[in-house]
Amino acid sequence: DPARKLKIDVRQDEAHRLGLSSGAIALAINSAVTGLTATQVRDSIYLVDVVLRANHAQRLSIEDLRNLDIRLPNDQTVPLSTVASVSYVEDYPLIWRRDRLPTLTIQAQLRDGVQADTAVATLAPKIAAFNAGLPSGYHVAVGGTVEESAKSQKSVIAVVPLMVLVMLGVLMIQLQDFRRLALVISVAPFGLIGVVGALFLTQHPMGFIAMLGLVALIGMIIRNSVILVHQIQIEKDLGQSEWDAVMNAAKIRFRPIMLTAVAAILGMLPIASSVFWGPMADVIMGGLAVATVLTLIFLPSLYVLWFRVKETPSPQVEGATR
Repeated sequence: DPARKLKIDVRQDEAHRLGLSSGAIALAINSAVTGLTATQVRDSIYLVDVVLRANHAQRLSIEDLRNLDIRLPNDQTVPLSTVASVSYVEDYPLIWRRDRLPTLTIQAQLRDGVQADTAVATLAPKIAAFNAGLPSGYHVAVGGTVEESAKSQKSVIAVVPLMVLVMLGVLMIQLQDFRRLALVISVAPFGLIGVVGALFLTQHPMGFIAMLGLVALIGMIIRNSVILVHQIQIEKDLGQSEWDAVMNAAKIRFRPIMLTAVAAILGMLPIASSVFWGPMADVIMGGLAVATVLTLIFLPSLYVLWFRVKETPSPQVEGATR
């Protein structure tokens, strides 16, 4: 809010005629209002400044300031009103700066159920048109949660390459086969089907919180794929044919994968209605629901096609043939 401020306009022509500079006038005013250190006194091991200045009533009285004696070079004095006008004005006590430029901040309160990203995207065309009509050197910049979200997204994106390398290394140690590694990773992008559908239904933006949910979703999808592929290898090690290993692994891992997916989805329901955490919950619930089905149906089918697994005839069929 604007505050009262003391404004002093020096009449330079009159001050030069009397041999005064703006610095000399400012020093005299500063001596009376703020004070100057005259000497120091010792208090035990401390040195305490002795400050000389006008008393409280004189510092607050504009008439006393106008009559403040200003010493001339010839040791005579004149009142401050002779060389300057003293008045009170209203001014802002704080100047907010952004990138070291004076800034006027406009804030708004969002309605219930509306996110900052949505509001900024809706106002973007009007802000661009308003920017185009501003004088040179003036512009409108978006701040607040949208700006902080963009910074957070950049920090997450910066570590994505390292995260991918570590993830691939861990998966390679577990699977020990490039083909199985490619098979496991191939299911993860299909989770985007559920992500897009969930965000479309809820009309939530793909912001920073949703990106966190997407990172967590990728880990869940790959985990389920690794479990299924690893179970296929276990069945093969037990002496079963590749076809039977794929079929049995899908049956054995169906219940654990479904239960963990349902538990994760139900765990997201309490925060699904939240304005802040809602996008993350939508991403995880929608993506995990679709990806789980694809893991149990698409992944075994892809495994059969990838490794060219032939169907093993059943004993009944063999007996009938003989």
